Amino acid sequence: MTTDHEAVIGLEIHVQLNCPTKMFCDCPNRAGDEPNQNTCPICLWLPGNLPRFSREALEKATLACLALNCDIQKESAFDQKVYYYPDLPKGYQLSQFHHPLAKNGWLNITDADGGTKKIRIQKIHMEEDVARLVHEKEGRTSVSLVDFNRAGAPLVEIVTQPDVRTPHQAMEFLRCLRSQLRYSGSSDCSMEQGTMRVDANVSLRPRGSDQMNTKVEIKNMNSIRHVGDAIAYEITRQANSLKAGEPIVLHTRLWDPDNRVTTAMRGKFEGPCVPDPSVPRIVVDDAWLEEMRRALPEMPDKKAARFMEQYGLTAEEASMMSAERELSEYFEAVVEHKTSPRLAAQWISGQLLPLLKERNAVLPESAVTPECFAGLLLMLAREEINANAAKEVLKRLQESGDTPEEIVAQCGFRQVSEAGELEALVDRVLAENPSAVENFRKGASKAMGFLMGQAMQASGGKANPRLLKEIMTRKLQ
Repeated sequence: MTTDHEAVIGLEIHVQLNCPTKMFCDCPNRAGDEPNQNTCPICLWLPGNLPRFSREALEKATLACLALNCDIQKESAFDQKVYYYPDLPKGYQLSQFHHPLAKNGWLNITDADGGTKKIRIQKIHMEEDVARLVHEKEGRTSVSLVDFNRAGAPLVEIVTQPDVRTPHQAMEFLRCLRSQLRYSGSSDCSMEQGTMRVDANVSLRPRGSDQMNTKVEIKNMNSIRHVGDAIAYEITRQANSLKAGEPIVLHTRLWDPDNRVTTAMRGKFEGPCVPDPSVPRIVVDDAWLEEMRRALPEMPDKKAARFMEQYGLTAEEASMMSAERELSEYFEAVVEHKTSPRLAAQWISGQLLPLLKERNAVLPESAVTPECFAGLLLMLAREEINANAAKEVLKRLQESGDTPEEIVAQCGFRQVSEAGELEALVDRVLAENPSAVENFRKGASKAMGFLMGQAMQASGGKANPRLLKEIMTRKLQ
């Protein structure tokens, strides 16, 4: 993009609420089942069947809105959003166009320069999900099948103000939003599984101008990285069009991650939205709203500040440990066992999480319980094992389910810290490597590393490195 223009970006995020049933019926809200198993006359939109609004969907949606600093509206109502498509055979979707559940939210994000930027949320409204189209081949013929399991699943749509200016800001906003919503307990926000889907509206305008130009919408992106890449490509595409004197036309595009381009999908069409007579208006009072606010857990920014004050974590460590609710609860459970908070944070982020990622495991289902992990760190802090042994024990904890003490005893990982044994080891290594000793005494500091390596190897990796270095240094001097 040329320096003459800036991007104006607004995001629309569809988030599926993790309610056990659909929004207007009692069918299971469950992904992965055989097609068209979780259906009834209501979510199949058969004539003569009236929707029954779910109170739990309202509660989950309200928690999501509160987590995003929104003002809950005392009254909201459903409309019929009219359009015609195979995944919506009744011809309209129940949504909240005129009277949304919440307005005027915001999230603060960290910009690329390290500063803070506020992204405003225009509104959040509830709506039902549509059916899922499955496109397949039968021989040489392309067919489209409709799976109604998803039809009627409870959604909230989060619409931002056009405050985003860069792909980085869009990605940071989505990461922050996902963390907030997961904390609230209203959704798992899995873009891979389709419970969070993102559209981006992108336009360009002369830098410094307040005008709003023709926007292009990029639909249904399913990863945060794809959102950033698609916005970056679209900014460049529109800038090249403007440079060539070509007009920007209002339409919808799709992101092609394989070829890393956006492609034209269809013209932009907005059908009418008319009030729906079948779902009563939603009216909430102050007492109920206060109950919902009390149900909201401690959110990431407040938790990070508490972690810094209570546990002495750095800002980076506190941010890492508070990024996800399950991670923060795991960290605090480890610290309850009298482990060093900073050591716990460093080993969780530097060793445990990479190990779980490598094994395609997740923290809540890990065999490394907080109690086991704390036991490992306490053995490390007492210098009963060294760091290399601790890493090996951690791997075996994930595989075996034994305690750290049992693994250390079975595998002989206990650290050698007896001074007499270490002195004899150092004497032997120095005697076997006279040239390295002479080089060290001539000022070659690298020789110390070589001698330490020889000593650790001779001990089978069991020597206490701190004591070993102290003895080695004293004897060399």
